[in-house]
Amino acid sequence: MAELRHATAAAAARASSSPSKRDAEAASASSPLVASPRGGGGGGGGKDGARLHPRWPLPPPVRSLLALEDPRSPAASASYRILIAAVACVALAAVFFAPSVWSRLNAPYLCRKEGIRLHCPRVNERDSLWENPQAAAISWKPCAERRSDEISDLVPENETSGFIFIHAEGGLNQQRIAICNAVAIAKIMNATLILPVLKQDQIWKDQTKFEDIFDVDHFINYLKDDVRIVRDIPDWFTEKEELFTSIKRTVKNIPKYASAQFYIDNVLPRIKEKKIMSIKPFVDRLGYDNVPMEINRLRCRVNYHALKFLPDIEEMADKLATRMRNRTGSLNPYMALHLRFEKGMVGLSFCDFAGTREEKAMMAAYRQQQWPRRYKNGSHLWSLALEKRKEGRCPLEPGEIGIILRAMGYTKDTQIYVASGQVYGGNNRMAPLRNMFLNMVTKEDLASKEEMEPFKKHVTSLAALDFLVCLKSDVFVMTHGGNFAKLIIGYRRYMGRHRLKSIKPDKGLMSKFFGDPYMPWATFVEDVMITHQTRTGLPEPTFPHYDLWENPLTPCMCRA
Repeated sequence: MAELRHATAAAAARASSSPSKRDAEAASASSPLVASPRGGGGGGGGKDGARLHPRWPLPPPVRSLLALEDPRSPAASASYRILIAAVACVALAAVFFAPSVWSRLNAPYLCRKEGIRLHCPRVNERDSLWENPQAAAISWKPCAERRSDEISDLVPENETSGFIFIHAEGGLNQQRIAICNAVAIAKIMNATLILPVLKQDQIWKDQTKFEDIFDVDHFINYLKDDVRIVRDIPDWFTEKEELFTSIKRTVKNIPKYASAQFYIDNVLPRIKEKKIMSIKPFVDRLGYDNVPMEINRLRCRVNYHALKFLPDIEEMADKLATRMRNRTGSLNPYMALHLRFEKGMVGLSFCDFAGTREEKAMMAAYRQQQWPRRYKNGSHLWSLALEKRKEGRCPLEPGEIGIILRAMGYTKDTQIYVASGQVYGGNNRMAPLRNMFLNMVTKEDLASKEEMEPFKKHVTSLAALDFLVCLKSDVFVMTHGGNFAKLIIGYRRYMGRHRLKSIKPDKGLMSKFFGDPYMPWATFVEDVMITHQTRTGLPEPTFPHYDLWENPLTPCMCRA
């Protein structure tokens, strides 16, 4: 019997020292969450050996969750309530702030203007001489086109209010704006638009007709669901000369930037009465932020989609742009420079420019002849010229724009397409710019006389070529305001989705530079770089700082 008890005890001892049990005990001893004996000597008894302590102290609720403490104990119960309350607060905060955080992470690239300063989002991209940040390009897309599912609200032909007829005055780009506005007011008044007449300009002296420059069929067909447009005055109206001469058939005294409501209240009743009315003058006779958003969207549709130049103009412009990109023997980017320094522009600005006494005397005589009321006796012009230059309201001379571009980092080898009229001062005035940039060309340099001959019939055709080559450039630079630069910048913002750089130089900066003979070149370069970081056609809200033609974002672009 004693032997049997001895054998049973030995078997139990062997079982307790089996490999599986030894592994389990080793794992338990090494776990930081399991109690271990404090005293030495393995599993020895004694008071110290019986007391268990964790390696790292844990809160009671956590210990209870891990089955290290009885959840019914008072300490664990109170801690449970605190833990649950903390988790609930964190969850509520997450629910409350999550939409705000998400919207910020997914907010489109948009600059905000505060006074004269523009604040743009920061991006983790290296500054580029040729492109705006990619974030600016992927945030917005054009959306002025009519949607395929959009139902036309065009009234039947027999229910229109009547016919309107306008004279599009000025140069090509002023005429373009007038055409867009004509379509808009026809829509506002539910009237039929007679194809606008491009009126001969006193300066341009050009007899171009609408069909000589624009694709009429595309224009009418593209807008067929928006506005009814006819090519000519209806045959039933026999007194056609009245539309050009008679006061009875002309609506005058429309204020500049008139509202849509003004046309409804003052022009529409006369159209309903007379059936056909002429509106003139028609330069800037429709506002921007005082008309419905869908009307502004329609103006963008006309400008960017309906008004297309004739195919031969488009093809020639493509050739010129391609030749600009291949002037070095391989693909290279090119800059388009709109240089506004013609005699008429210099005279009208009433600014003072560098030149000899003879040149200044000739310019004074020219101003007195052209603008006698503004010139008076000329005694007040010097102080006025200084004030305008300090405010940045004077055209940049060729040499001045050259200095700005070199300060921005463009090298002397930059390929530059120059769009300009006859520069006042000729080669002498252009010499500083040509010395700074060796690769400057015009359309006449890129094309043969035979290629250019068909386009010399109309001055507007030549202007259209400049317009398109500037539009296709990698960087566009303006030197003074005007409809040409305004339309180019707006078009590049719309079709290029803000990726294409369109630089508006800070003309007041030149006044600061030339007014301080002790300013180091490095300081000037730093000022130029900082000032022009945000003057490159970046996304900004349209109103109230811009008109529709320079910045179409708010009414005509959507989040991409």
